[in-house]
Amino acid sequence: MDLKGTPSDHGFYMPAEWATHSQCWMGWPERPDNWRDNAVHGQRLFLKVASAISRFEPVTICASPSQWSNARSQLPENIRVVEMSMNDSWFRDTGPTFVVRKSQSSSENLHKIAGIDWNFNSWGGVEDGCYADWSSDLLVARKILAIERLPRFPHSIILEGGSIHVDGEGTCVTTEECLLNKNRNPHLTKAQIENELKAYLGVEKVIWLPRGLFGDDDTNGHVDNMCCFVKPGMVLLSWTDDVSDPHYERAVEALSILNNTADAKGRKLEVIKLHVPGPLYMTDEETAGLVQVGEAKPRPAGTRLAASYVNFYIANGAIITPQFGDKKWDDEAVRVLSSAFPDREIVPIEGAREIVLGGGNIHCITQQQPASP
Repeated sequence: MDLKGTPSDHGFYMPAEWATHSQCWMGWPERPDNWRDNAVHGQRLFLKVASAISRFEPVTICASPSQWSNARSQLPENIRVVEMSMNDSWFRDTGPTFVVRKSQSSSENLHKIAGIDWNFNSWGGVEDGCYADWSSDLLVARKILAIERLPRFPHSIILEGGSIHVDGEGTCVTTEECLLNKNRNPHLTKAQIENELKAYLGVEKVIWLPRGLFGDDDTNGHVDNMCCFVKPGMVLLSWTDDVSDPHYERAVEALSILNNTADAKGRKLEVIKLHVPGPLYMTDEETAGLVQVGEAKPRPAGTRLAASYVNFYIANGAIITPQFGDKKWDDEAVRVLSSAFPDREIVPIEGAREIVLGGGNIHCITQQQPASP
């Protein structure tokens, strides 16, 4: 059912990712023009990620009618597989953003969980988007909420879940490069977009970073490749010590803002640097595995991959984190995350480069559903 008004009107807010989950939602990749070799490698990595998460919380995989049997045969029995059409499998961006409310009422009819169904235009519309037809993606959030029998807050604003991170205590971080991009909501001002974030996420303070990770052209700089909260008052920032790396300027720019910003509770932010892997580029072999049918954004050899260790998933009791085959920085990422999340098991996913080839990473392919408060 659709609820009128905003989530804030009803006492809802978006909880932090570390709040307890009831389950995790994922899609199942298949597009031959985005996942090489008919997605066999991509599916192997989605299987790895889903299996890792399922050790800590229930997982539901959505697969298209033509892929349901394939997904069901590959995935462990403890993972639910449901049939759902989609244009691609980026459920962070096409799935609902779940919101919760704490209520003193004992009424069983009062929902404590709902979902925001943002508008979506394939990360930029007909001219700048990643593919030309996103009609099935537009229905993903509504279908998930229907399956769970949860209320829906529809919204006309174009926004993807990977463009926002919250601390659950009134603060949101995002990037101007994405949310203020003319290919999203050109009719809205920065102040108007900020007001929508406050009304729908239940936040009081929005921290705007100018740009996202260098090379993250597909999403126009989603914040989940750049910066995320560890806990209230603490963030991780995609960093590089290499002054010749084009990302260095972006990282320094973001660090300056974060070091001079307080959160909604007035706390000065503590910033932990999480170094990116050495520059990774798409190979000739990887490009050759794609079947270009003229609809998806081309991925030519030599394209720098948007690889970031900040793009991890916080599961119940665990951090599911990418590894890119760069041993120095892979190991460093595990060390930093172990220190940042001392009470959670760090679960490295080897070969996560395969997900990056498709344009995102572990956080991009997952969507947490919070437990009832």
